[in-house]
Amino acid sequence: MTDDRSPTFFADHFSAHACDYARYRPDYPASLFDYLAAAAAARRLAWDCATGNGQAALALAARFERVVATDASEEQIREAIRDPRIEYRVAPAESAGLPDGCADLIAVAQALHWFDRPRFWKEATRVLAPDGVIAVWAYDLLEVSPAVDLAVRRLAREILRAWWPRERRIVDRGYGAIEFPFPGELSAPKFVMEKEWALADLLGYLRTWSAVRRYLASHDHDPVALVEPELSDAWGPPERRRRATWTLDLRVGRARE
Repeated sequence: MTDDRSPTFFADHFSAHACDYARYRPDYPASLFDYLAAAAAARRLAWDCATGNGQAALALAARFERVVATDASEEQIREAIRDPRIEYRVAPAESAGLPDGCADLIAVAQALHWFDRPRFWKEATRVLAPDGVIAVWAYDLLEVSPAVDLAVRRLAREILRAWWPRERRIVDRGYGAIEFPFPGELSAPKFVMEKEWALADLLGYLRTWSAVRRYLASHDHDPVALVEPELSDAWGPPERRRRATWTLDLRVGRARE
């Protein structure tokens, strides 16, 4: 990604369905935040950058004295989980409005691929405390069962192939392929998200995908409906609860070695 965007650039793929995003997106495991809190040298302030619906901010608030959660989308901030320990602000990732060296932890959950990365790295370096920690993570397609997974992958890789924003390719390739300009990178453990879902939950989640929204803007039919019969057959009784999992792709680094 080149650094040729204006300071006001914001690729907004989620504001129009912020309520659905808050309802259907999976939760991050508590063990992830325990690990990050333990890695931080202090727990005074955590910056949750591109907070979305506030999932990560809420978990961080249980482990840090103060959390500032920012998002460029006013709608996402409006729908975010309220908590007295969290200060929500509308601000782009590349210009947080935070003081120099104030953050003991910077967390970016499922959002780095949307950023102007050179400008964000500069801002993160400015905001991060001298002994601070930065963590960025993402997740790709979920896993339920071979038959369900096959239908989900047909939707993602075939039907929606041309409709994913180009920035999303970073998730496909893995965050390990991107630059990470922090000298003290840690060897992070693997973390997995889990949800117990009925079929309606899975369908609701699929409809939060940015590619689905872009497809709908150019077609008169719902792309998820094209695989819904296949998913229904693979799922069994729609009320049946199945375990869905996502493996997190995590990079963690310190401001200095």
